[in-house]
Amino acid sequence: MKLFSIDRSIFLPRPIDEVFPFFADARNLERLTPTFLKFHVITPAPIAMHPGARIRYKLSLHGIPISWESEITAWDPPHRFIDEQLRGPYRLWRHEHRFVSQNNGTQVSDHVDYAVLGGSLINSLFVAPDVRRIFDYRTQILQSLFR
Repeated sequence: MKLFSIDRSIFLPRPIDEVFPFFADARNLERLTPTFLKFHVITPAPIAMHPGARIRYKLSLHGIPISWESEITAWDPPHRFIDEQLRGPYRLWRHEHRFVSQNNGTQVSDHVDYAVLGGSLINSLFVAPDVRRIFDYRTQILQSLFR
């Protein structure tokens, strides 16, 4: 299985004790996801975050309805957590979120390893551009929320 990855980092001029709780609330993922995906968290609130927590979502990718379920596999507040796809559009999706206090703010870093059906060709033509677009949108929203 061919793995691909994306790394993103953003400095938010707010303290970690304000930034981490925003990310720890799974419902905020709806705010960070572009509207073209029609993304909705379907797990009932409140969602208690801890290793083993499972979260279900619905979205639409290029008009195709998709169910997605992820599991929190690492939980180390306020420094990091990892979510991994159990069921969804990828062969593998592992997303590590890291938070570091610095310069009166918080450095937020994302590292995603993923694999897709169809390998490199499908990734380069369809998946990688979509993933970049999703993380570009996420950066814009975070910049506007945490000024």
